[in-house]
Amino acid sequence: MHKIIAVLWAATSCVAMAQAQTDVASTSAPAAIAFTLEQALSAAGASAPAADAAKAGVEAAQAARTVAGLRPNPTIQTELENVGGSGAYNGFDQAETTVGLSIPIELGGKRPARVAVADAQAHRALLGAAIAQADVRLQVTLLYIEAVAAQRRGTIAADQLRIAGNAYDAAALRVRAGRASPIEEQRADVARLNAQANADRAQRLAMAARTNLVRRIGQPIDAPLDEGLLDRLPVAVQGPQQLDSRGTLAMAAADADLSTADAGVRLARSQRVPDLTVGPGVRRLSATNDVAAVFSVSLPIPLFNAGRAGVAQARAQQQMAQALKRMTALDVEQAITDAQAEADITATLARNAQGPAMAAAQEAARIARIGYREGKFGQLDLLDAERTLADNRLAAIDALAAHHNAQARLERLTAPAPQEEN
Repeated sequence: MHKIIAVLWAATSCVAMAQAQTDVASTSAPAAIAFTLEQALSAAGASAPAADAAKAGVEAAQAARTVAGLRPNPTIQTELENVGGSGAYNGFDQAETTVGLSIPIELGGKRPARVAVADAQAHRALLGAAIAQADVRLQVTLLYIEAVAAQRRGTIAADQLRIAGNAYDAAALRVRAGRASPIEEQRADVARLNAQANADRAQRLAMAARTNLVRRIGQPIDAPLDEGLLDRLPVAVQGPQQLDSRGTLAMAAADADLSTADAGVRLARSQRVPDLTVGPGVRRLSATNDVAAVFSVSLPIPLFNAGRAGVAQARAQQQMAQALKRMTALDVEQAITDAQAEADITATLARNAQGPAMAAAQEAARIARIGYREGKFGQLDLLDAERTLADNRLAAIDALAAHHNAQARLERLTAPAPQEEN
C-alpha cells in the first residue's frame, strides 16, 4: 500500500512538474512587446483633463496680461443747452451745442502696477500647468504600479490554487488508501476552496486596476504591462540625501503667489492717486452761429474712499502669502523626508523578501512537501509552509510596489520648476 501511495504521489508530482515546465517554456517563448510606463505617461499627457484646464488657464492669464496693458478709452460727450425753456428759449433758436472729447489720464503708476499683477498671475498660471503635468505623471505612475502589482498577485493566487489542488488530490489519495483521516481531506478541500476564492478576488482586482489605468490614459492597452518595473531597485541602500524644497514646483508656486501679492500692494497704492480727465471740445452758439473752443478738466476728490482700506487689504494678503510660503516649505521638506525614508525602507524590505526570506520560505515549503509525501510531516505543517511561502511572495510584491510608489512621490515632490523665459 505504501508503494501505491508513493506511485500516485510521484504521478501527481510529475504532473505538477510538467505544468511548471510548460509555464517555464511559455515564459521563455518570445513575449509580446510590453506597454511601458513611459508610453502610459505619454498617452495620459495628451488626454488629461487637468492638462487641458491648465492650458486654458495659461491662455486666460496671457489675455489678462494684454488687457492690463491697455489704456482707458476716451469718451465723446454731446451737450445741448438753452432749449425747451420759456420766452426766447422756448425753441432751438438760442440753443448751444457742445461736442467734446474726454480723455482719462491715469496717474500714480496704475498701468505699470496693473501690468505687474497680470505678469505675476501669468507666471503663476504657467507654474499651475507644470504642476498639473506633474500630478498627472504621479497619478499614472501609481496606477501603473498598482496594475503591475495586482497582475503579479493574481499570478501568485493562481499558483496557490494549483498547489492547493495538488494537496487536495494527495490528501484524497491518502484517505482512500487508509493512510490518513477523512478530516485531512476535508481540511485540504477547505484550503482549495479558499485558494479558489483568493484567485478570483485577485483576478478581479487585477482587471479593475488595469481598467483604471486604461481610463486614466484614455486609450486601450493591447499589450502586457512591464512587470520588470517592480524588480528595478537601487543597487544598495544609500544614506539619506540632502534634499530640500528649494527650486521645487511647490516652492515656485508659493513664490509666485507672494509675487502676485506684492504686485497687488503696489496696485492698491497706485489706486489712491486720483486720475485726471481732460476734455477738449467745440461749442456752437445758435444765436450768432459762432463756434468756440471748450476745454474741461476734472479731478475726483477722495473724500469718502481714499484707498486706505484697499491698501490694508492688499498688505494683509501679502502677509498671508508670506506665511503660506513658510508653511509650504515646512510641509514639502517633511513630505520629502518621509517619502525618502519610505523608499529606502521598502527597498530594504523588498531585497530581504526576495533574497534570504524568499529562499528560506521556498526551502521550507520544499522540505514540507517531501516530508508530507514520506509521512514525516503532517498536513498542518505542509499548509503552514505553503502559506508562509505565499505570504512572503505577497510581502515582496507589496514592498516593491510601496518602494516604487514612494519613489514616484519623491520625484513629484522634488520636481524642479520650469525655467522662466525672458
